[in-house]
Amino acid sequence: MKEVIAHSKMAASAAIRMALTTNREEERALKAQFLEENILVTAADFGGEFITSVSKIIERAIIAAKREGIIGDSHNEEGALAGAAREAVSQITSKAIGLNVGGKIGIARLEDHVSVCCYFGIGLLHLNEIAVGLGHRAV
Repeated sequence: MKEVIAHSKMAASAAIRMALTTNREEERALKAQFLEENILVTAADFGGEFITSVSKIIERAIIAAKREGIIGDSHNEEGALAGAAREAVSQITSKAIGLNVGGKIGIARLEDHVSVCCYFGIGLLHLNEIAVGLGHRAV
């Protein structure tokens, strides 16, 4: 049981760290580091008005995870990733509704644990609130 908890924690931590990267070089370095630990990771940017961006965020997460081999084409894996992404987004809905958002999605998988972290800048112009949402699913 401890191993299961450790794996979900490691996947969640990796997703958070990927979402907090500031550039592609940092993403690549972190990706190589996590690969040594058998954790598959990727990241993708997003932005726009929150309500219209929700489905785009989930789609970007799925596309990025498929592109990097984190998930396959099965509906189970796609559904697990979509569920984790939806959970991450839903955690910040009350702060973001009606405003613009921009940020990064971090995705990680360790064995059958998939985590998605969404790092959000929320607001208007330069007056931003920062929020992080995290979702986890077992595949």
